[in-house]
Amino acid sequence: MSLETLWVLALLAACVVCFVLNRPRMDAVALIALVLLVLGGTLTLEEALSGFSQPSVILIALFFVIGEGLARAGIAHRVGDWLVVRAGGREARLLVLLMVATAALGSVMSSTAVVAIFVPVALRVAARVGTAPGRLMMPLAFAGLLSGMLTLVGTPPNLVVHGELQRRGHAGLDFFDFTPIGLVLLVLGIAYMLVARRWLVARTPPQTPAEGRRRRLRELAADYGLVDRTRRFRVNAGSPAIGRTLGELELRARHGANVIAIERQQGLAPMAVATSAHQAILPGDVLLVDFARADAAGDARRLIDEMALAELPFRRDYFSSLAREIGLAELLVPPDAAPIGRSILELRMRSQRGINVIGLRRGGRLLDEDPLHARLKMGDTLLVAGAWKDIRELAGAARDFVVLTLPAELDDVAPASRRAPLALAVLALTVALMVSGAVPNVVAALIGCLLMGAVRCIDLDSAYRSIHWQSLILIVGMLPFALALQKTGGIAWLVGAMLAATGDASPQAALAGLFVLTALVGLFVSNTATAVLMAPIGLGLAEQLGSAPEPFAMTVALAASAAFMTPVSSPVNTLVLGPGHYRFVDFVKIGVPFTVIVGVVCIVLLPLQFPF
Repeated sequence: MSLETLWVLALLAACVVCFVLNRPRMDAVALIALVLLVLGGTLTLEEALSGFSQPSVILIALFFVIGEGLARAGIAHRVGDWLVVRAGGREARLLVLLMVATAALGSVMSSTAVVAIFVPVALRVAARVGTAPGRLMMPLAFAGLLSGMLTLVGTPPNLVVHGELQRRGHAGLDFFDFTPIGLVLLVLGIAYMLVARRWLVARTPPQTPAEGRRRRLRELAADYGLVDRTRRFRVNAGSPAIGRTLGELELRARHGANVIAIERQQGLAPMAVATSAHQAILPGDVLLVDFARADAAGDARRLIDEMALAELPFRRDYFSSLAREIGLAELLVPPDAAPIGRSILELRMRSQRGINVIGLRRGGRLLDEDPLHARLKMGDTLLVAGAWKDIRELAGAARDFVVLTLPAELDDVAPASRRAPLALAVLALTVALMVSGAVPNVVAALIGCLLMGAVRCIDLDSAYRSIHWQSLILIVGMLPFALALQKTGGIAWLVGAMLAATGDASPQAALAGLFVLTALVGLFVSNTATAVLMAPIGLGLAEQLGSAPEPFAMTVALAASAAFMTPVSSPVNTLVLGPGHYRFVDFVKIGVPFTVIVGVVCIVLLPLQFPF
């Protein structure tokens, strides 16, 4: 082994260690490695930057945009409503339909986004059939992972190995090359979960109301103790608050008083007005105030005296009477979300989104402290109040939170999007163009993105926000490693080590070893990074054995997506950890056997689809 080979392998090992520790971030590690390869003279500048011109990288970015267009058009929510109707009262039927629907959508959308959308749907239907959420959350996550095994665009690892095949002069993979084995795995996954669900016993009872109803405003308010903390005050003539904005009054800081809404006489009847820092107080306004501090009575008395207010009666069903203008919603903080570690005050939810945060639950327990000052953690649930328009925009576009509960009153004030058929038509056209080969895949996806914008399923700002730049930079930074390993003989050395480990066994045994190694790497590294690292090794192994490259490329892609074994192997697993009330060991005892099943199926069926 030459010194240059040793240098590249040592750098690769250092990257893997950094990926495991997640220090620094994976995209930063990839860029640092890229710079070091250039400074060390291993790669030229053009070679190091070649990842930016890879069609597979552009294709991944374009399908982030198409997936966001489908989400904004409400496709998954419509499927969820259909699921509620079709599931009836049978848990087994619900599990099958949930996994099929999740896998179908995830085959053309981000699996993490699909699972995030379906978490509240699964909670809702679990309540309807009277089952524990824990018996559905893990099947939901497994279906999200299996969705990446159904089509070429189902997950970035598929496109990574496709690009590596093309880079080596092969034809690459077709759109539906993954579908035959993916369907077999999906069927086996559903059958496996129908048996394994008996071991997914909930540790806490479901918190959703009986009979599968969507919770109403008064129920959300009661769950977060809002009814006992909220009061109404009329602004009397001569009040020092008149003419001043809520931001100027600083009622939250001075009195622990959060103004949720303002009742204002408009025409013949009072109307509820959403609050913002720039909302001015007028004579006769009625303020709906939530007191976050424990001394609510003392704060209320000081507020009345200082601002010349008069207290009015407050009915327990008051929030229902506001339903035409003001709503409530429950949000979940997902893994790797930007708000983690920050407070609500730092996020400026009211000024930037028009949303008031008025409750916080952590581990199922309502926090006593003011939610605005608490540092958010993954799995926290927030109760927010605001205008229905702002709540719907939050549900349709926000990536920092998952909307767990939208109350039933929303259906009466905000109809479902009417652009879902157009979004589906655009998706169908995009897939048809890719399958037919009439235009290159990247051009087909670009046409799909432009049409999504033309039919107003997505705007330019949302399109740019939808792209997961961290994943793209990770791929771009790590792709040149394949070239560096090839130039320095690193791939030949790694392939030789694998062949020495398997001896003179058949290509099928080498395939098995490749699956095991890729799956083990995937325990500590993201599936995209795993594919980037293992694809050149797998194809080098195929060349050394004189075998067709396709089964080895497919093995890398499928093993990289087989992240079933721990709750931190994939974001979709982490996303269901809290709602399903799981422990780490639950994923081990359910995920490890299924990973073995996936490996056996791949080793047996891939050589039949792509002969050696």
